[in-house]
Amino acid sequence: MGNSYAGQLRTTRFEEVLHNSIEASLRSNTVVPRPVFSQLYLETEQPSAHDGRAENEDEDDEDGSASNSPPIPYQMKPPPEGCCTTDGFCQAGRDLRLSSLASESLEVPPGFMLVGIKSPSLSETLLVCAVDRRFLPDERGRNALLGFSGNCMGCGEKGFRYFTEFSNHINLKLSTQPKKQKHLKYHLYRNNQGMLVKGAPICWRGHDGRMRQMGSILAENHVTSDEQPPNLASHTPGSYTGSHVDPTALPQIADPPQTLTNGNHAVPSVTQPPLNQSGPGRPSVTGTHANAGPPKKRHKGWSPESSANSLPESTLKTPPSSSVSATLSMSSAVTHGTRSEPAALLSSSQRSSAPLSPPELSVTVPDQLLHTCRLQPVVFKGHGPLPQLTGNVGEVLVSSLLQSCYLSSQALPRVYQHYGPSPIQPLSTEMQILLTVYYLVQLGPDQVPLIEDLEQIFMRSWRESHLSEIRQYQQPQTPASHGRHFVVETPSTLPGLPQHLSLPPQSQPPLTPSQLPWLAQLAASSCGEGVVLLGDQIKSLAQGLQQTFSRLMEGRLENTNYVVIIVTAPGQETQSCVVVTGKHQCRALAESMYSPTEGLKEINHQLSTGVAQELIHFCNSLGQDGDMDSLLDSATVDSNELSPLLSSQESAEDKSLKSTHSPKDSLTQCSKDSHSPKERASSPKDACSEYSVEWREVRPIQLAVARKLLSHVCAIADSSTQNLDLGSFDRVSFLILVPPSEVTFQQTVLHLRSSGVLQELGSLDQESVSQGEFERYVVKMDQSAQARIDSLIQEAYSNTYTLHILVHDHAHWDISSASYSTSDSGLGLVDKLLNSRRVRDAPNILILHVTSFPFTLQTQYTRISPYNEIHWPSAFSNDVDLYHERTRYFGVSELLESTRSGSSLPLMRHDSSFESMASALEERFPKLHSAVIRTTVLIQHYCIALMAASGKIGGSHNLHKHTSVETLEIVQSLLTAAQQCPAHHGHMVLLRIPSLALAVWAHRRLTRVRRQLGLEESFEIILGNPNQALNIGQTFTDQIKKWLQIQDNEWVPRTYLELEALPCILILSGAEPLGESLPRSLKYCDLRVISCSYLQRTTLEQELGLAAYLVKEESRPPHNPGPGSDLLESDADKLSSTDNEEEEGQENEDSPLSSSQQLQSCPDTGALDSLSSTSPNVQKGTVDTVQSPSQAQSQFKSQTSSQSFQATPHPQTQPPAQSHSQTQPISQLQTQPQVQSLNPPLPQTNPQPQAQTFPQPLSQTPNPQTQPLPPAQSHRQHSKSTSSGSLSPLSSSPHLSCSWARGVSRPPSVLLPRALYDIITASDSSGLPRCTSFLPHMSVVWASSFRPLLSKMMTCTEQSLYYRQWTVPRSLHMDSSNRTEGRSDNFHPRRLLLSGPPQVGKTGAYLHFLGILSRMLIRLMEVDIYDEEDINYTAQAEGVQYHPPNAPWPNPDIMRTMPFDYTIHDPKYDDISAVYCPGHRTNAEGNPVRQEDVYLRRRTSRIKLSKYAAYNTYHHCEQCHQYLGFNPRYQMYESTLHAFTFTHLLLGEEIQLYFIIPKSKEHYFSFSQPGGQLESMRLPLTADWSPDCIKTPIFTPTTGRHEHGLFNLYHAMDGASHLHILVVKEYEMAVYKKYWPNHIMLVLPTVFNGAGIGAAHFLIKELSYHNLELERSRRLEGSGGPAGDVWPFIVLSDDSCVMFNTVDLDARNGTMERAVSLKHVLQHMEECPDMAHYGLCGIRKWSSRGFTGNRQREPFSRGHLHDFLLLNVDRSQNIQYDQNRFTCHDVDFTLRLHSAGLLVCKFNSFSVMKKQIAIGGYRTFIIKTKMTDVPTSVGPSQYICAPDSKHLFLATPAQLLLEKYLQHTSQKLFPLSTRNYTHPVLSVDCYLNLGPEVTLCFVSSRPHSVNISTTGLLFSGLLLCFADSFVTPGFLKKFTFLKGATLCVISADRSSLRQTVGRLELEEEWRFRLSDEFQTANAKEDRPLFFLTGKHI
Repeated sequence: MGNSYAGQLRTTRFEEVLHNSIEASLRSNTVVPRPVFSQLYLETEQPSAHDGRAENEDEDDEDGSASNSPPIPYQMKPPPEGCCTTDGFCQAGRDLRLSSLASESLEVPPGFMLVGIKSPSLSETLLVCAVDRRFLPDERGRNALLGFSGNCMGCGEKGFRYFTEFSNHINLKLSTQPKKQKHLKYHLYRNNQGMLVKGAPICWRGHDGRMRQMGSILAENHVTSDEQPPNLASHTPGSYTGSHVDPTALPQIADPPQTLTNGNHAVPSVTQPPLNQSGPGRPSVTGTHANAGPPKKRHKGWSPESSANSLPESTLKTPPSSSVSATLSMSSAVTHGTRSEPAALLSSSQRSSAPLSPPELSVTVPDQLLHTCRLQPVVFKGHGPLPQLTGNVGEVLVSSLLQSCYLSSQALPRVYQHYGPSPIQPLSTEMQILLTVYYLVQLGPDQVPLIEDLEQIFMRSWRESHLSEIRQYQQPQTPASHGRHFVVETPSTLPGLPQHLSLPPQSQPPLTPSQLPWLAQLAASSCGEGVVLLGDQIKSLAQGLQQTFSRLMEGRLENTNYVVIIVTAPGQETQSCVVVTGKHQCRALAESMYSPTEGLKEINHQLSTGVAQELIHFCNSLGQDGDMDSLLDSATVDSNELSPLLSSQESAEDKSLKSTHSPKDSLTQCSKDSHSPKERASSPKDACSEYSVEWREVRPIQLAVARKLLSHVCAIADSSTQNLDLGSFDRVSFLILVPPSEVTFQQTVLHLRSSGVLQELGSLDQESVSQGEFERYVVKMDQSAQARIDSLIQEAYSNTYTLHILVHDHAHWDISSASYSTSDSGLGLVDKLLNSRRVRDAPNILILHVTSFPFTLQTQYTRISPYNEIHWPSAFSNDVDLYHERTRYFGVSELLESTRSGSSLPLMRHDSSFESMASALEERFPKLHSAVIRTTVLIQHYCIALMAASGKIGGSHNLHKHTSVETLEIVQSLLTAAQQCPAHHGHMVLLRIPSLALAVWAHRRLTRVRRQLGLEESFEIILGNPNQALNIGQTFTDQIKKWLQIQDNEWVPRTYLELEALPCILILSGAEPLGESLPRSLKYCDLRVISCSYLQRTTLEQELGLAAYLVKEESRPPHNPGPGSDLLESDADKLSSTDNEEEEGQENEDSPLSSSQQLQSCPDTGALDSLSSTSPNVQKGTVDTVQSPSQAQSQFKSQTSSQSFQATPHPQTQPPAQSHSQTQPISQLQTQPQVQSLNPPLPQTNPQPQAQTFPQPLSQTPNPQTQPLPPAQSHRQHSKSTSSGSLSPLSSSPHLSCSWARGVSRPPSVLLPRALYDIITASDSSGLPRCTSFLPHMSVVWASSFRPLLSKMMTCTEQSLYYRQWTVPRSLHMDSSNRTEGRSDNFHPRRLLLSGPPQVGKTGAYLHFLGILSRMLIRLMEVDIYDEEDINYTAQAEGVQYHPPNAPWPNPDIMRTMPFDYTIHDPKYDDISAVYCPGHRTNAEGNPVRQEDVYLRRRTSRIKLSKYAAYNTYHHCEQCHQYLGFNPRYQMYESTLHAFTFTHLLLGEEIQLYFIIPKSKEHYFSFSQPGGQLESMRLPLTADWSPDCIKTPIFTPTTGRHEHGLFNLYHAMDGASHLHILVVKEYEMAVYKKYWPNHIMLVLPTVFNGAGIGAAHFLIKELSYHNLELERSRRLEGSGGPAGDVWPFIVLSDDSCVMFNTVDLDARNGTMERAVSLKHVLQHMEECPDMAHYGLCGIRKWSSRGFTGNRQREPFSRGHLHDFLLLNVDRSQNIQYDQNRFTCHDVDFTLRLHSAGLLVCKFNSFSVMKKQIAIGGYRTFIIKTKMTDVPTSVGPSQYICAPDSKHLFLATPAQLLLEKYLQHTSQKLFPLSTRNYTHPVLSVDCYLNLGPEVTLCFVSSRPHSVNISTTGLLFSGLLLCFADSFVTPGFLKKFTFLKGATLCVISADRSSLRQTVGRLELEEEWRFRLSDEFQTANAKEDRPLFFLTGKHI
């Protein structure tokens, strides 16, 4: 199939349907989504039209499929005989000369281009051939793959893989080794006459120059380079050609063919096959995609799927972000092929089909353009070919961003092409141009055009014009369950479209070319000179461009940002282009053409070559105030003069409070103190009681996420896919992969160390382990990672019992494909290591990707199943704290929320004075990169602010005008914060400078200024270089050690977290943050110099994520609505919360309570007013506000040289537009509960009710009512430019003394570049921030322009499905190779994705997950075993030793001499009646125990499973697969149902049983013929023996435990062959068969559906005896051997027997118990020489206490047996189990078996362990009424009633009611028997439980039975249950009864009851009353049981 189009269409359709199906199932709780295949094949799709299809397309399809064949090896052939060798002809004799082929129609496969070959023998002409574009260079001479792939254009032969071979074929006749560089000389193209002519020379060597590429990766399939090399100036190109590709068909095209467009001319190509026009002007999707075939072996990265790549994209420039989202992600752009009528293809209007005439002339770029205009214009290609640029082309940039946007907006989605001719048409060319003009007109003077916005405008316009049709086509496509997700939205407003410019209504006829110029002119006229339109007066694009350049040089476009050129010549297609001429816009667009790496290289280049020195020198000059260096040199380092700025900043309360010394003195003293940290550290009183570090603790929400992770792992294990067998692992090992940042590495090690997870996993023994030990578990993803992961894989393969978890933290960082990455870049490692086949196939390696930005891993080709994604949950729902967190996450959406309130300074803001200074310098230095300029300005601002705030510069009051208000505030806050705390805690200022070179320069500059000002010990300046370890001065290290109480002399801080409370400036460098967490002391996040070029969602959110913060939750009253949930980072519930309405009670702008952060609010305005009226300073004085920059500047300008500010107007008078001001919320000043516990609570001086809410502000002034602030001071306090950290310490309020303690309740402030601020704070039509609609990451592309917008109400899962449907990875993305023909769900089964917002605690969550996973595995390897000591043992030891302790088998003769132990010792029977035994003395019993309670309180032990354990259905391992027969890899085992009939006297009728016998087990049975009637179950002979075979069939009766019953005996049997039969009730047959398809089932008859365990055992025993007889007959008939030789034993096993043990006797160590297999136990018992003598054998129940008393010396005993029985069905033929019994049936059976004289033997050397299974089993009985609709609890007294009475009948078997009644009410029935062991109740022929307080004496009425001696025994009662004919009056007369003893006679009906009384002459000795007759509470049809009671006379 190759990449033939038909295949692609199906595959895409499949992917789409699969996505819809997955999403529907995720969203729906009840509705079963429509199956994928029925959606695919059952929908009615009309076949697409074929009327216009060109014939040669079929050939192309064939070529495409053939091109996937393996490379043809090159063999040098001699010229074949008779072949043509003429110059200019190929060996087939076809003409190749350009002169001959110029007018021929040539077929060029996609991806190939026509090239002219220079032949040494033909100087006058070129030879024509087609060459794969990948092997040709771009216009810069780069990016050509080595090797060759070409076709002969003469004879049509294809697939030449070597140029040498090709040169032979075309008769080049070379004397030297053929080189393609020498001979492939020229591009060929068609001119406007359609003639093939020589074009530009192929550029085989790169040229220098400053030309750059803009949309270099234009959707992986449309690579367009954007500049015109000088050597292309020789000709004018012809038509710009290309064929159309359906956007949604991209996913299956590996990388669709890409067109290389050289600057302004299209690569020439030959005629295009006619397009299939299925509607007027509407393109159909018939573009052909042939693969070029594989390149030579050395070309890495080629694969059959990706052979359509034109260029390896890693060698191209990655498009900057604005371009990326704008660039077409789809192959909706241009594929190579030609287009004779481009406009007809793209426009809805009918056009003439005449080809475009080429521009008459090329355009010369004027010299000195950049120097004259101080800008580098950007030319956006539009419609039609751009003319060739010549001359000074290096100073013009050409971009195809706009062109690709046009093309993608005209590529209709496939959904609208499925229905034959359609009214839906794409936007016309004219409409696109007009909308473009509209968009440019409304852009602000500083705004840069965003293609994303324009694309949305196009989509909006198109949707509005086709709304009804779109809705019509949406119906069949979108399942109802997710209609809201993918419905095409029609937003009410167009982003970026002014409302007064209305779109042409859809009812009007289409826009015509003649209308376009004047409509566009009309639109452009509304903005003056901002947009200039060249339309009417120009005849060609060339003319328009020439005019534009002329006007630029003449300065006539000084105020113009955009020139739009429109050419509408009659009879020709409309052409257009846009020239950007605004200085700011040109710079931004130029810089966005760099990839991030290239941008950093350019900055390094500018710094290293000294280009930036002029700028630095310029910035150093302060005009009239001198220059910085001289001022610094004059700095008075020792001066104690206080900065006027600082003293004027002193808070008003301080002035009013201080009476002992002036403010100046106090601050001077503070600054003196701060000079010497060592001195201050020595003072014991200088301790801060509020300091606490909490980053080590695990929070409740982290525990919840860890459990979520665990449940997903369990879900993988529980699925039937066998992808993870948790039961086979006994331990967890892990490796955490982190980006190559030393701080991130150490931070992960720190978390790992403090989590204790290694100790939990058993990897570490002792507590104090070296740092290196922890570092073994964390790996930096650099070159060293290869060896570490290789060793892990090795270990995984060698140790299959260890589950290895690979945690890939910060997973969005390196997603590069290994085949596209160079080794030195360090990228592609994740792909190489984690996606390798060895990791993928290892069944014990689980990969967990952890990231804050999962979007890049959620594409159409993702490896992660949507079911394996775990999203961080929202901690608050409707403001209810779901996890009882003490913190509240403050992330990007909360930052955004703070910008939407006009009442206070938002936490996120921009600095307008910095922006204006930077933009002025950008105009002055046009050649410098803006990052260099902005960083220089910013650092200059910081230096000047330091000089101004330090007070060390004379006349420093003049310095403030050379810095910005924001910077001055940051620096002042930094300097004063540490002075306010006794321990000198301060806060951190983060300065983000992506370029390392700039960061180093900034660090050097700031350090020098700090040194010259003598502030070395006031704060630290840290360079955050990801490649280096953290480096802190020794003074500060000592300070941190003192705070953290670290004694280790060698300790140094390795992470930013450990810098908690250190006053410092952290300069964080690196292209992107690599997961470094910041301390809670971060107060300012200065992002003013981050790049504005790369507008992807991940890039933006990464930078903003640095400011993410966990705010202490105690500071916020519970009634206040919290900040909105994170709409940018993935929130679990909604992208954006709906609970962010602003507080309405806060109208006054200066109220500190109306903070938009909503961390603190006061809904009761009245209370607020009363509070502020009594203490105005609470409201105005205590909360710091920061004024708007404009206000502060005006204030600074008006300020005199005095030390205090002039009073400024009250902030309430500010216009809202200027209110960038922030009122610090009171919450920042609030005490935390833990702080209050350390300090005595403050006196509440204010009796107002709000005093509870504001303890700190009230306590700032000791007497608020008596000391109000003067008005002037109040105003001054309000206008000061400091934050809360600037408050001076107050002696009266220790809580406010530490700036750090206040700061932890307040998120950091973020300063952004203006351009980013505008983008981030803007919303799109769905109400989401604009940045959410940006492309998620640089390495993915949009699948179509016609995608819906993200919705505000989407959950994280829906957001993930959105990206999975609408994004496709580029070929440089590691997932791009994750495609399999015909499959789209190529998910890795053991791969999970954990996503959560930045700095929320994901590391702690996954570390805790590792711990609980380990605990769970240990728990899975363990099982709860009943561990109870045997009961009812007498204290005295028996003196007789019957068998030697080490006797292997019992001796029957000795066994007969041993007394039978009637006492029941099994602890599960501690609540039943004891059996009387003459020698036994029982202890005094306590209170009776209810049987229902026993189950709950039984003692268990957790025991590790041995290798011989029995398992339930959850166990999957390799060895068990065939045994279980339940595996998708195997065909489900077939089984057949066989009926088996036999008769039994007790049942009175024939019983029909059913056997379900799997095919694999049929050899255990004999049939009348193959597949015929079942005759018997085969039994072995007694003499048979095999080491791998068990003779005895095992029967396991079970009910309600189809999942939990331990029926998997494979390991227990140690692999031995055995016959195991499950005995199930009829109604449970299907479910047991489903879970155990390879097990034999014996199905009980229907009448036994309600029966108990007695019936099951009865039927098993009787069936076994019947089968034994049949087998004896069969043996006799077959062999004539003795019938008695057939093995007569069966095993009756409980379904909870999990393990077996044996006791070894060791002379030295005593007894040792060890686990053995069931095979060992059974074979040992089967080998017993005298086994046939025994009626019943068994083993003891295991107890951790071993043997009790003296029994350890006796290996065998006679007594009761339970749970695991070896029954001789031959010997016990006449003793049946009681089929009616529900309880104690085994006690009853053993007593009757013993009384019949059969030997019962317990093997004490073996023990069985019974697992506690809380589900199902025969002991679970529900007693309910017949009236099921009336829920009633029924007590035991209601189980019986008087006959014929009206009573509540019960729907429970009569026998069960009777047994339960006797158990619970025997004290009333047998009053004399209660706790009377010496006078038991005589029970004849049966044992019934009369409760633990009554003792029973069992006697058998059978002749020759073995009974105890009852001589002299007085009985307190007589129990006759179904007395048979063996019970006679004479038999009863042998026994003596106490007077008043109770008689109880039980019969099946009233008549038999009377007959029994009469027959046994009971009335002679017993007195009866009519009222003593009872029946069980059953209806007549349920056959109640009757009983009669009487008293002994």
